[in-house]
Amino acid sequence: MQIHIDSDALARLATRRERDLFADDVLRSDAELHEHIRGRRVLAIGGAGSIGSATVRLFGAYQPATVHVVDQNENNLTELVRDLRSGGGFDVPDFRALPLDYGAPVMSSLLRDEAPYDFILNFAALKHVRSEKDAYSLTQMLDTNLGKHARFLKWMADSGQAGRYFCVSTDKAANPVNLMGASKRLMEHLAFSNGWRTESAPDVTSARFANVAFSDGSLLDGFLKRLQKRQPLAVPRDTKRYFVSLREAGQICVLASVLCPARHILVPRLDAEHDLVELEAIAVAFLRHFGLATEMHTDEAAARAAVEPALSRGAYPLLVTALDTSGEKPFEEFLGDGEHSVDIGRASVEAVPYLPGEPGRLDTFLERLEGLLSARSHASREEIIGWMSDAVPNFRHASSALDLDQRM
Repeated sequence: MQIHIDSDALARLATRRERDLFADDVLRSDAELHEHIRGRRVLAIGGAGSIGSATVRLFGAYQPATVHVVDQNENNLTELVRDLRSGGGFDVPDFRALPLDYGAPVMSSLLRDEAPYDFILNFAALKHVRSEKDAYSLTQMLDTNLGKHARFLKWMADSGQAGRYFCVSTDKAANPVNLMGASKRLMEHLAFSNGWRTESAPDVTSARFANVAFSDGSLLDGFLKRLQKRQPLAVPRDTKRYFVSLREAGQICVLASVLCPARHILVPRLDAEHDLVELEAIAVAFLRHFGLATEMHTDEAAARAAVEPALSRGAYPLLVTALDTSGEKPFEEFLGDGEHSVDIGRASVEAVPYLPGEPGRLDTFLERLEGLLSARSHASREEIIGWMSDAVPNFRHASSALDLDQRM
C-alpha cells in the first residue's frame, strides 16, 4: 500500500497539540543556548537513533564547533549523515559519524585521543520492554544500559573528560514495573553516583519523558509499517500513554543537557487528565488520517483474514487485546515514590532532584552483572529479577506468562 507520510500531522495526531510543548521555552532560551553551545565540542553516544538524531539536529542550530556522533547502528548513522547533509541548516565545522560500540575498548581510545568535550550526551539503550523475555535478551539489555555505561563512565574519568554529562532516562524508571524501567533507574544511580567522578567531575543531568510518537520500533511506528505491509494494527485495551513528537524529544534533551540544574532530572509538565491518550483512540485517528474506517477485532486470525475484505470497504482491521503481557502498566508517571519536582523557571518542564539509592545496592548489582557478562557465573531470568528487586526496592515487577513477542 502506497501511503503519503506527513510527519507533522502524524505527530499532532498522537500528541493532540498544534504547537510543540517545549517550543516557547526553547525560543525564550535561544540566547542562553547559543551562549552555552556556540563554539563548543559535543559528543553524542547512540546519536543516530530517533531521539539522538533529533537532539543532534537541534544542537547544530546553536553553532557548535564540533559534533561527533557515535552509534553502533551503521545504517542509522549513514541515514543521519545523509539527512544532515541533504537537509541544510547543519553547518558544523567538525562533524564526524563513528560506527562504534560505546562499551568497547575503541571508545576508550577515542576519549583519550580527542580534545575534551564540553557536552557528552548518552542516548544508548535497549529501550523495549520485550527485551526482558528471557535471560539472554535481559542480560544484553543490562549490558547495554548498565555494563557498558559503567565502563564508559570510567573511561571518561580516566581520560579527563570533564564536560557536562547528560543521559536519557525514561518515565518507566519512576516506580518501575518492568526490567527495562528498573535498569534505567539503576542507570540514573550510576550516572549520578560519585564512584566514577574525579575532582573535576562534570555536571550530570538526565530527563524522563513520554513515549516518542513514531520513533523507531515504537507501537505507532509499527502502525505505519503494518499499514504498508497490509497487516492488522494492534493495541492493548484500556491503555493510556503520554506522547511527545520527535522534535519535542530533541527539545527537552537540549533543555536538559544544557540548562537543567546539575544532579536533576528534567520532566515535562503534562497533565494526566488532559494529556494521557488512549492507544485505541490513536489507532482509530491514525486510520482516519489515511481515509480508512476502523473495523474492530479481538481474534488475531480473524484480524489477519480481514485485511483485504476490509480495504475493499474502505476500512482496516484493528486488533484490541488485553493488557496482560509482562512488564506493562495501564498508566504512566514521571515521579517515583519519595520524589518531588521543583520549578526552574520554565513553563513546559520542571526538575526532579536526584534521589540517591541505598548505599551498596548498585555496586552489588554491578558485581553480579559483571559475573554474568564475563561468563564467571550463570543466572536464570527469575534470579536476575531478584537481583534487580534488591537493587531497586520500589521495583514491583508486573509478571505474566505472556510477553510482547507473543502478541501481534
